Amino acid sequence: MGIFAVKTTASQERTVADMIASREEDEVHAVLAPDSLTSYVMVEADNSAVLERVMDEIPHARSIVPGKSSLTEVEHFLSPTPDVEGIAESDIVELIAGPFKGEKARVQRIDEGKDQVTVELYEATVPIPVTVRGDQIRVLDSDER
Repeated sequence: MGIFAVKTTASQERTVADMIASREEDEVHAVLAPDSLTSYVMVEADNSAVLERVMDEIPHARSIVPGKSSLTEVEHFLSPTPDVEGIAESDIVELIAGPFKGEKARVQRIDEGKDQVTVELYEATVPIPVTVRGDQIRVLDSDER
């Protein structure tokens, strides 16, 4: 049993992964389509022959990369990265969701445990700290860059 990389059409990774997973093959154990890996899907299967047979019926699956991968090579795809990673205090951010969507703000505090960021809005007459989730902001300007 090994982990095989399947080359796919660009932007069709999720579709191919869903199609492979929906097939009821006893020899295919798991399918992984990480967002950070474009044009590839990782499939855990007994052997590549089983995977070749499954891929014949899936439109956007192109080929199997020769060789097997081990779990240690793909385990970094299995742990989620926090949304606040790459954000530092005093960064200039834009709120991309919520009631203050489109507003610019300066990061005051970061809570990595809760994946939240406290920001202070720029155009507010009275500076009010607003706490938002890490996926609701986009970094515009960073002091570290």
